[in-house]
Amino acid sequence: MSLDVLVLCGVGIDTIVRVPDLKIPPGDLLHVEPVRDYVAHSGNGVALGFHALGLRTKFIDFLGDDAQGAQVLARYAAVGLDFEHVPAPNGTPRSVNLVDAAGRRFSFYDGRHPAGLRLPRDAYLPALEQARHVHVAGRAVEAFADAQRLGITTSTDIHSWDGEAPWAMELAREADLVFLSAEAAPHKIDDLMHTILDAGRASVVVATEGAAGCRVLDRADRRIVRFPVATPERPVVDSNGAGDAFSTAFMSRWFAGRPLQECALAGAVSGAFACGAPGTHEEQITAAQLDAAIARARGTDQWRNGRVEA
Repeated sequence: MSLDVLVLCGVGIDTIVRVPDLKIPPGDLLHVEPVRDYVAHSGNGVALGFHALGLRTKFIDFLGDDAQGAQVLARYAAVGLDFEHVPAPNGTPRSVNLVDAAGRRFSFYDGRHPAGLRLPRDAYLPALEQARHVHVAGRAVEAFADAQRLGITTSTDIHSWDGEAPWAMELAREADLVFLSAEAAPHKIDDLMHTILDAGRASVVVATEGAAGCRVLDRADRRIVRFPVATPERPVVDSNGAGDAFSTAFMSRWFAGRPLQECALAGAVSGAFACGAPGTHEEQITAAQLDAAIARARGTDQWRNGRVEA
């Protein structure tokens, strides 16, 4: 195989606005720090994360013939990421993210791709046939069937699923490894994780909980195990991209057949690392940095035991 990971879909531009609080202040004007645009979105974060960890990575997505698309191409050329694209009929997706003084964020995503838009099979199949693993977003759901036929492991991220949106289960039913955030439904996250496991083929379901750590459900024993966060080693300035940093580091250990506790620890330290850099996916942890951070975290109080049964 010439590729360790193929990532399908999920790039756009984030416009990040740093604000004192995630609420509208009185009046009609607020002076803020300089507003900047970043190459972003989840597929981008996963692809850049794997690339930084030294995995042979290819990324394929739709891209607009616009200034935002040019920014994406320039970023990937600068870092040497293998990227191919199909013309996006409505241009490159964008979002505006408000980030407060504590690094918390709220995103306004424009969702400009037309309903039913799918990555053509001939755009991804040659690369899929050369990959060990594929990470799939919604615009490439048909790739799951090809991956299963080829015996390739799969993953997806359904983000802050609330248990209602049907698009999420379309992905979650087909992936071997499913990531989601507990943000939208923290009171029923355990039920959602079991729903995913019962409805599909996943061997592992992982729910991130921000400062509360993560929950991992393994099909082998069907128990949800809670793991803590890793203490950030630098000030937290921006949580954009932390979830993608978590999932790429988690998967890098999962690919190697490491225990789930080590996978969760790798994700925790990578997510904490991402929060120390402004912007979205501007700085990815390297393999050497990840190994060193894991070694340091193992000696901390929260990771000395490292698990709490749910």
